[in-house]
Amino acid sequence: MDNNYSLDLSSLSKELRLLLEILKTEDYESIGLIKKELYIDIDWVEFLQLAWHHRVYPLIYSKLKKVDDNRIPAYVIQTLFKEFKKNTIQMLHLSGEMELVSELFTKNQIRLLYLKGPVIAADIYGDISLRTSKDLDILISITDLNKAEELLLSLGYEKEVVPNVLNEWKWRSHHVVYLHPQKNIQLEIHWRLQPFPMKEPKFSELWERKRVSPLTSYPVYFLGKEDLLLYLISHGARHGWFRLRWLLDIDQMLRKGFKLQDINPFISKYKNRKLVGQALILVSELLKTHMDEGWRKLTESDSKKIAQNALEFIKGTEPLTESLTSNMPSKYYKHYTFSLKSNLQRFFFFLTLFYPTSAELLTLRIPKPLHFLYFPLRPFLWVWRKTRKLHK
Repeated sequence: MDNNYSLDLSSLSKELRLLLEILKTEDYESIGLIKKELYIDIDWVEFLQLAWHHRVYPLIYSKLKKVDDNRIPAYVIQTLFKEFKKNTIQMLHLSGEMELVSELFTKNQIRLLYLKGPVIAADIYGDISLRTSKDLDILISITDLNKAEELLLSLGYEKEVVPNVLNEWKWRSHHVVYLHPQKNIQLEIHWRLQPFPMKEPKFSELWERKRVSPLTSYPVYFLGKEDLLLYLISHGARHGWFRLRWLLDIDQMLRKGFKLQDINPFISKYKNRKLVGQALILVSELLKTHMDEGWRKLTESDSKKIAQNALEFIKGTEPLTESLTSNMPSKYYKHYTFSLKSNLQRFFFFLTLFYPTSAELLTLRIPKPLHFLYFPLRPFLWVWRKTRKLHK
C-alpha cells in the first residue's frame, strides 16, 4: 500500500496484534502459520478481554476451534466457546423479536428498516452466530414516532426517560430507547441514521433501496448495500471505532466483492469522503483488506490524520466506552469528533451551543411555559455548574 496512508501501529499491544492477525487470516489452515513471535509472552486474560471488548469473539472462536495449536491454552478456547454459545442464543432471541416487531409495525402501516442486529449478521457473515448485537436498531419516519411508541408500549416495552427542554431531543438526538423488562431486550427507534446536522438520505430514498432478509418467514427489511456500508462507516467513525467489530463489518463487505465505485455518487451527495477515507485506511492497515483500484480517490488529506487518532480508542488508551455513556466525554473524544465535522457541520455545532439542553433543566427547574428563559440563562447556568465542580 502507498506509504502516504501507512499508520503508526507501534503502540498496539502484543495481545491486540495477535487478535488482529487472527481476524485478518482468511483460511483456517493459515492460522497455524502465524509468526511464532506473536505468541511470545501473551497475556491470555488480556487477549480474551480484548476479544470481548471489541465484540469479535464469535469470529475468533470460529477460527481457533479448527486449529490444533498447543500455543493457545485450552481454557482460552473454552472461554471463547462459552461466550459464543451465549451470543448465538442472544441472536436467536433477537431474531424472534425482530420478526414480531416487524409484523406488528407492518400491519399498522409503519414502514421500518433494521439497521443492525441479526439481519446484517446474516447478510455480511452468512451466519447470525458470527456477529454480536446487544439490541435492535430500527429506522422509521419521524411522522410515525408516536404510533410506534404506542405499539411498543402495548408489547410491554418501557420508554427510557430522558430530560428534555424545548423539544431539543428532536434534533440533538436521533433515536429513543425502549426496554422490555421481561424479555430483557433493548430496542432503539431511530428517525435519523446519524445525529443532526450530518447529511443523509431521506427515509423514502432508503426505503426505495431496501432489501428483504431471508432470515425470517415474515418479511424483514434492512438497508441497501451502499446505504448499509455508509451507515456503518459514519456510525463507527462517530464512536471512534472503539470496537473492531465495526471495522470487521466493512472488511467482510469488501472481501465479498462490494465495489467501492458504487458509493461515489453517495459520497458526492452526502459529503462524507473524509469518513470513508478514514474507514478504508483503518481496514487496510489493521485487517489488510483488499481494495479495488481507485480506493485512494475516496480519501482526502484529513483521512489519515483522523484514522491515526482513532487508534487511541481502538487500543483502549481513551476510555471511550464510559465517555459515550456519560454527560462529560473526554477532551480527546471531543477533539476527535470535532475533527470529523465539515466546515458547515462545525458552523451548526457552534449554533447549537446557544440552545438550552437538559443540563439547564437539571440545574434550575422553572415552569414549562417559561422554558424560553433558558436561552438567556444558559451561559450563567453553565458558569454555575463549572464553578461548583471546581469547588468539589
